[in-house]
Amino acid sequence: MPKDTSIRSVLIIGSGPIIIGQACEFDYAGSQAALSLKDEGITVSIINSNPATIMTDKVIGDHVYLRPLTVDSIEAILQEHIDSTDLPRIDAVLPTMGGQTALNLCVEASERGVWEKYGVKVIGVDVAAIEKTENRESFRQLMVDIGVGVAPSKIANSFLEGKEAAQEIGFPLVIRPSYTLGGSGGGFVHKKEEFDAALKRGLEASPTHEVLVEQAVLGWKEYELELLRDSNDNVIIICSIENFDPMGIHTGDSITVAPAMTLSDRCYQEMRNQAIKMMRAIGTFAGGCNVQFSVNPANDDIIAIEINPRVSRSSALASKATGYPIAKIAAKLAIGYNLDEIENQITKTTSAYFEPTLDYVIVKIPRWNFDKFKGANKELGLQMKSVGEVMAIGRTFIEALQKACQSLEISRAGLGADGRQVRNIEEIMDGLEHPSWNRLFLIKDAMTMGVPLESIRKVTKIDKWFLNQIQDLVLLETELKRYSLNNIPQDFFMTLKQKGFSDIQIAWLLGNVTEDEVYDRRKALGINRVYKMVDTCAAEFPAQTPYYYSSFDQENESISSDKKKVIVLGSGPNRIGQGIEFDYSCVHGLLAAKESGIEAIMINCNPETVSTDFNMADKLYFEPVFWEHVREIIELEKPMGVIVQLGGQTALKMAEKLTEHGIKIIGTSFENMDIAEDRGRFSDLLKELDIPYPRYGVAENAEEAIVVANEVGYPVLVRPSYVLGGQGMSIVINDEDLEKAVVKLLGDLPGNRVLIDHFLDRAEEAESDSISDGDDVHIVGMMEHIEPAGIHSGDSFAVLPTFSLPEKVTKSMEEYSIKIAKALNVIGLLNIQFAIKDEKVYVIEANPRASRTVPFIAKAYDVPYINIAAKIMLGVAKLKDFTIERKLKGYAIKEPVFSYEKFPEVAKELGPEMKSTGEAIRFIKDLEDPYFRKLYKDKSMYLSK
Repeated sequence: MPKDTSIRSVLIIGSGPIIIGQACEFDYAGSQAALSLKDEGITVSIINSNPATIMTDKVIGDHVYLRPLTVDSIEAILQEHIDSTDLPRIDAVLPTMGGQTALNLCVEASERGVWEKYGVKVIGVDVAAIEKTENRESFRQLMVDIGVGVAPSKIANSFLEGKEAAQEIGFPLVIRPSYTLGGSGGGFVHKKEEFDAALKRGLEASPTHEVLVEQAVLGWKEYELELLRDSNDNVIIICSIENFDPMGIHTGDSITVAPAMTLSDRCYQEMRNQAIKMMRAIGTFAGGCNVQFSVNPANDDIIAIEINPRVSRSSALASKATGYPIAKIAAKLAIGYNLDEIENQITKTTSAYFEPTLDYVIVKIPRWNFDKFKGANKELGLQMKSVGEVMAIGRTFIEALQKACQSLEISRAGLGADGRQVRNIEEIMDGLEHPSWNRLFLIKDAMTMGVPLESIRKVTKIDKWFLNQIQDLVLLETELKRYSLNNIPQDFFMTLKQKGFSDIQIAWLLGNVTEDEVYDRRKALGINRVYKMVDTCAAEFPAQTPYYYSSFDQENESISSDKKKVIVLGSGPNRIGQGIEFDYSCVHGLLAAKESGIEAIMINCNPETVSTDFNMADKLYFEPVFWEHVREIIELEKPMGVIVQLGGQTALKMAEKLTEHGIKIIGTSFENMDIAEDRGRFSDLLKELDIPYPRYGVAENAEEAIVVANEVGYPVLVRPSYVLGGQGMSIVINDEDLEKAVVKLLGDLPGNRVLIDHFLDRAEEAESDSISDGDDVHIVGMMEHIEPAGIHSGDSFAVLPTFSLPEKVTKSMEEYSIKIAKALNVIGLLNIQFAIKDEKVYVIEANPRASRTVPFIAKAYDVPYINIAAKIMLGVAKLKDFTIERKLKGYAIKEPVFSYEKFPEVAKELGPEMKSTGEAIRFIKDLEDPYFRKLYKDKSMYLSK
């Protein structure tokens, strides 16, 4: 059936600010869906309150509404489209791209009769299907009716019912609240004494105060299937995903592998049949679906865990893993197309009605940020706690696993063999039994210390096949130690590289050699990294899409062109302090290069984001943003330079290495960026420019720190140099606290120096963003923080433009911004943080890169600032070539969003270390707005040290 021509204008509901459990993968889905519908000539409107994402940018939607995600907002938009002569009436709503937030809103709007009132058709899902899958009892009953196995369970809407259910089923139990996301409020209960508190948490977390009390199948294996169905009832399985971790850990916190590795063919066929039966049973809609199963390792019994009638967190992973753009195809199915009527986006010659075949392995590892939540329970369970993830592609599981470890940016060179192993056997065994962020590394450490594989399997319940693969690394390391660099046999060296060992790991294992020496020796032996295409069909048909991963093999499939080209380094995994706003900047960097006739090449390893969509860059390398990988891509591609200032700290950290190797950095030079990062040199520069800054000193140990603190005067701000997101920062008020803070800092970040600044107590804080082209400086925006200095700028409510600062203060901020931009010879972006006390402006820090706030300002003023900055960095334009018109009426407020509900034991207090996971934007007409007035009244409430 061809597309439904009655649908000419569609509203896509976004997922709102990034929180733990609902992150950028939904912005990726929404962006893909919007572009897919626009391809069909459909007008796309987007509602989403998140200013940091590319999804809410003019390059994605025709009409973007940065409004709170409420039914009232939706109704106002539908009415505007009826009242306006310029806007088309909205015919349909697509709620399956915005995670749980969008589905819940769709149901609420349906219950309030909004869709019916405005004649809007819900596409991509049936409201009844949402009801069936989200209501735990309806889902359980439906599975029983269609003959799909489920764990014994009972529904409870009260304490009494919950206790009766527990008595009947017996412990261990799992509590699953209805209508929640990321496992919110869910958990395992191993014994009776823990039950009351867990039940209360579950009943409170569910918007309908309903939980499913279910038998816990701990130790069973967990799998997911991603499905697509069209209106002809054709169903295809896009991808099978296996959890490395057994049942008991939320799938968002599990290491996952695609395709499934340890599933028997018979069991896989049975799982496929059940998944298709489940999708058909929940409704007749056309679109995407995610199904989770559990398998008993003893006898291959299968039970269904849940089904989500929307694109899921795993859909982004599955799209990147297979090269099959699920959200893009799901959007076309939602408007009536059948699978055989849509072209395969990769081959361009076959149809989308096929199931991808992989001749490589994908590994996803989550990224946690427990260091930001002091006192948090770090054990992993049913409630998701990770803030981001990395994906790696290799020819084998173990190669992909080591590449994923290199991508995480936790200073690991791979899976072990880097001097960071744990040697305390009690700590190791406890970490295997109580899984946390580092269990994968502890498994390897246990094997290195000789713990038998069977003992590890009993404690972790991880499949023996995976453990054997890791054991293989230990054996290779032992063998490598028999050689010196110059007598490693060529075939053994090749084996090490094929198993994912980085040059730096090999150097560490050999001892007394450097990474560069290993690199040179390997090149001399003719062992080179080659690039393979992600083609969705195991090379059965030629692929037209330039999407690559590296391996050690014979044939290189990435042919370097002789065009003028630039590499954009991505921002790696999301974490607190470095989130989706840097991905937004990277996407604009790619688009600006393409618009300027320069070939745009992306290197990144984050599967959740739009920058790693194979349609965004001219060439995508899905690789770790890790020196060895970046270096070899540069050698192959020979770009005119590399853009590092759009990818946050991840990309900036590579600037020094690039400069050492004679590779040009596009925009501000490493030398000038380093002056801004190095506190001592930067303060000398401010002194020279006659710009005030807080008194400060530098210390290398606790004794020196106490001397410095007494010189500059308490309270002091203590921080390590070269960090992002305020990592490790604290405010201290006496010698005793200072000593503790410094000892801890140097323990966490050995070899670092500690900066001690006089803290301007009760000062106002503000910031400026600007663009410089070497001659002129344009102030992008100046924001005033509502909270006082001492709360990290990423955690502050901030107002654009400034609302209470006297003109002489804003003039000083502008003057200092221009002076610093010129002194640092900034080409591109510059963010400066100010503290204002008694109307005197002090400069706290300057960052010559894309900041967290530029996307916010670009949305509020409706000016494509990153695009402008990127063209200036590329040398294709100057500021005078652009006409910049700001379109903001009133004020825009940046609202930080926290994920404290995932860590109920953590106190909600704010200080110099960033803790927010996302942000929203809110527009107000004037300062009499009641929302603003309340914020202003509460501004110091959560300030702590």
